[in-house]
Amino acid sequence: MLYKLIYIFHSELSALNVFRYITFRTILATLTTLILFLLLGRRVIEILKQMQMGQYIQEDGPPNHMSKQGTPTMGGILIIFVVLFSTFLWANPVNPYVLLCMSALILFGIIGFIDDYTKIKRKNNKGLTAKVKFLWQCFFSLLISYLIFHVKGFDHHLYVPFFKSIHPDLGMLYILFMAFVIVASSNAVNLTDGLDGLAISPLIVAFGCYLIFSYVAGHKIIASYLHIPYIAGAGEVSVFCGAIIGAGLGFLWYNAYPAEVFMGDVGSLSLGAALGTVAVITKQEIIFVIIGGIFVIEAISVIFQVAYYKVTGGKRIFRMAPIHHHFELKGWPEPKVIVRFWIISIILALLGLSTLKLR
Repeated sequence: MLYKLIYIFHSELSALNVFRYITFRTILATLTTLILFLLLGRRVIEILKQMQMGQYIQEDGPPNHMSKQGTPTMGGILIIFVVLFSTFLWANPVNPYVLLCMSALILFGIIGFIDDYTKIKRKNNKGLTAKVKFLWQCFFSLLISYLIFHVKGFDHHLYVPFFKSIHPDLGMLYILFMAFVIVASSNAVNLTDGLDGLAISPLIVAFGCYLIFSYVAGHKIIASYLHIPYIAGAGEVSVFCGAIIGAGLGFLWYNAYPAEVFMGDVGSLSLGAALGTVAVITKQEIIFVIIGGIFVIEAISVIFQVAYYKVTGGKRIFRMAPIHHHFELKGWPEPKVIVRFWIISIILALLGLSTLKLR
């Protein structure tokens, strides 16, 4: 919105033409959220402490986690606020894809907020039931997917990486597929958020990749050159991605080991849903398996652990799931687990970006 007001005067001051460029506004969005978070972060942490919004630690978790008991949580509220504020300032406020990305952030943030608040007030780590949480996730993801599907000009084909000619038209089934991606991404990020800084860094890396994907998808010439689908208007999603990257960097300032604040479900569920929404808008849903590989591995480790436990009557594949706890119980110090997962996420992101030329 602000850039629209500034751009009005570009005819009088030619330097203001720079606000036409998505790249420039993406940089501004990134810096805006970063600066806002650094300025407001300390105050928000103090408010959370005063409101006794402290993290509850399960007794059956890793023993070294008991020291985290009472650390302020729900820091994701500030992430959502600064991202929405910055996106509203620097992105096209009427772009349907930007609005839908912000909607995903808000709607899944509401689910996470209720879950976090209930856990804290009950003081037993029992928030919303898994069934209730999942049903609301499905409802919101279907709503968002339905609206994306009906955006004028949106391509309803599913594009398969590495193959130029394979892009089946799924019709209305594409809505279900998009909803699955959004819900899966939201829950996978939520499962990953178990160590200080473990989830936010791969999120920063993943949104960095999708910033590039959204920009090239919204640029007709570049999209044609790279043989990827052109999505008119998708370039504005770069600004949204940049805003989340800046907010993520600001949050990491306080969330790095030893963490002063956790994002809570209000942060992990909303950011995961936003990432999934960006993935479907840019038609790079399948690549998410690579770019978001850390999140996928964490989710699969839980699925395998639970399934194996039920089939074998109590045996386990891992010492504890999600898999980051397995390495902790093997004796890896928490910072080593975190940094190694960061390294893996960067490697996977580079592999995902390389698919732009492998068509």
